[in-house]
Amino acid sequence: MGQQDLSKRLLLALFLSILVFIGYSYLIPKQQIATETTKQQNATIQSKAMPTTAATTTAVNATTAPVVSDTASLVTVKSDRFAMLIDNMGRISQVTLLEAKYKNEDGSALKLLDPKEVKPLEMRFSDTVLNDEAFKTPYTADKSIIDLANGEQNVILTQKLSSVTVTKSITFKSTGEYNVKITTSSPVSYFITPGYRPVADKSKFMVVKGALIDQADNTTAIISDGDAKGDENYKGATIASAFDRYYTSLLFNLKQGMNISIIKEANDNPLIFVSGTSNMELGGYIGPKEYKRLEAISPKLTSVIEYGWFTWLAKPFFLLIQQIHNYVGNWGWAIVIFTIFIKLVLFWPSYKGMLSMQKLKDLAPKMKDLKEKYSDDPAKMNMKMMDLYKKHGANPFGGCLPLLMQIPIFFALYRVLLNADELQGAPWILWIHDLSKMDPYYILPLVMGATMWYQQRITPSNFTDPLQEKIFKFFPIMMTFFFVTFPSGLVLYWLTNNILSIGQQYYVNKAYAKHKQAEIDAHHHKDR
Repeated sequence: MGQQDLSKRLLLALFLSILVFIGYSYLIPKQQIATETTKQQNATIQSKAMPTTAATTTAVNATTAPVVSDTASLVTVKSDRFAMLIDNMGRISQVTLLEAKYKNEDGSALKLLDPKEVKPLEMRFSDTVLNDEAFKTPYTADKSIIDLANGEQNVILTQKLSSVTVTKSITFKSTGEYNVKITTSSPVSYFITPGYRPVADKSKFMVVKGALIDQADNTTAIISDGDAKGDENYKGATIASAFDRYYTSLLFNLKQGMNISIIKEANDNPLIFVSGTSNMELGGYIGPKEYKRLEAISPKLTSVIEYGWFTWLAKPFFLLIQQIHNYVGNWGWAIVIFTIFIKLVLFWPSYKGMLSMQKLKDLAPKMKDLKEKYSDDPAKMNMKMMDLYKKHGANPFGGCLPLLMQIPIFFALYRVLLNADELQGAPWILWIHDLSKMDPYYILPLVMGATMWYQQRITPSNFTDPLQEKIFKFFPIMMTFFFVTFPSGLVLYWLTNNILSIGQQYYVNKAYAKHKQAEIDAHHHKDR
């Protein structure tokens, strides 16, 4: 491949990689939860022996844990943000979000938990006999209703078994945070879980769902749905989060750490269990992965907001957009301003790359002649081409850098705008009332497609491969097709970027035209 084709091929590769990326995310979502038959089979699996941890060498017992929850509610927790139910097995059986931004399409309040899955604060004993008894013995509570309107409130749950009494003292806060103290009247081996991950996200996008563990060495381990082996163990972990796209149920101990084991559910989905002690205290949270809410509990909890492979770049992008939002008060305009900022940062390398593409376009006929003349001598052809580039001040690699820089930027921002809870219910202007949802009138994606087509029309190209040229020309149509159902926030970013690119291309085209005219005038003056 000749060096003059490198920028063109990189551009095509960028477009195709974006197409494959968003197409795969939209058209091939991960397999959903298994059928009820599979769940029932999973409910009767034998106890899984777990490798040794610092706390215990016994097993997480999955034998008698009920999957379908038909137990009665014991306590109701009320807040202006959520309603929470605790069943008579001492578990958080449901969390309902009451804020308007989280309502379902039919206007009903959003429920986070699947009633047929394992519940937060469920305890499992390593002793099978004791475990069987525990799932047949209801808890009692010192109160049945908790109203958080006047601040945090406490409830004490008690379960009296034949050989041990279990006490859970839970303090709830209006943010969705809670603190749980577990005591047992005598030493006994048990495990407690943040439950199966929330199931509130019904989108088709391929976003990460599963378990996230903040390890003792400050690294993060993610076990996605479908990837659990059932033998993962983490000693001294500080945070254990079961999560979907926007929501999390987590337990944390930031000072002493926790010993965690993962068991494998149906479809190889992970389920987190924390090894318990006779006197144990843990923090917990169930709700949206909203940055400021988690940061208010502890800045360390913001690590549960992850964006896949590009978290290292996506997280600072989000923080910058959030800072802009703090000033302008509108997430849509924050996205627009952020896009302008990125465009300014990349202006100079993009400008140089565009100039190189203009020069290469002008040199295309001469390069074609050299290819034909030295087709039997590639070494000499490349040498002649380098001389041609040097003579006319063209750089065959000039368009590469801005293209390479745009790949991680796009993918990182794609994840931010796809995963940020803050965009839920966030309006922009006029008909865009929710940046996390598609444009109901398809205006943004259609305008985006039109700007992409126009940008392509005014951008110089020198395709020699007809197939590449056809793919390149159909790219705006394909992108419009995919973006029709994409979140408005993501479409807004792409549209803004297109408009800025059009302006930059106009500027480059005029500047280059003046440069060429100056060269012609200088040449004519010299001939005189």
